Amino acid sequence: MGMFTSQICGLIDSYGGRDVLMEALCQSAKLVAGYQAKRNPDLAQRCATVSSKISAARSTLRLIDDLPVIQYTLEYGLGDDEPDRITAVLVMSNAVDVLFYPIETICWLAEHKVLDVRNKAVWSYVSSIFSVLSAYLSLVRTLRTFSQNQDKLNRQDAVSLARISLDLIHAVSILPRGYLWGGKLSTLQLGAIGTLSAGLGIYQILASRKLNH
Repeated sequence: MGMFTSQICGLIDSYGGRDVLMEALCQSAKLVAGYQAKRNPDLAQRCATVSSKISAARSTLRLIDDLPVIQYTLEYGLGDDEPDRITAVLVMSNAVDVLFYPIETICWLAEHKVLDVRNKAVWSYVSSIFSVLSAYLSLVRTLRTFSQNQDKLNRQDAVSLARISLDLIHAVSILPRGYLWGGKLSTLQLGAIGTLSAGLGIYQILASRKLNH
């Protein structure tokens, strides 16, 4: 019990750990909401509300991510230090993040009526597109790394690939209907995918800390 508490506190102490823990809670609540939708509608609604509130809290916390992402991208430059030009271009997915965070901020401000945005649906759609692009480029970059280091792959690499793949599936699923599998997954399926991704994220952080110690 003491070790479990220590690990949870360790997650909470860092921004990345806190975010993935909140994601796990958010997606777990969504999973329960989907599972209980017909069995216990009242419980399902309460869990859906909890999931929505935690998701909103994560969005609010991401408002302060703009500057660090921009700084990292500027420091990285054009990827001149990368081993090959393909990898350098792929790592420029940071540029997608630079655009994604301000767009998400605009969506957040519009949702809370701080900004008067004419077409909120368009901004939400653009935000979803950038989210998909970010996940896709991360997956391609990871696959490129896999192909270059096949003899050095470990469990962490496999977990990373699995998590990014799940994130891409989840990102595409929130697109409007008509775009790949956008809008076709149920709440239960989305919750299961998100919970598994968050669980893998927690494992990655804890495993990395164990190796460093």
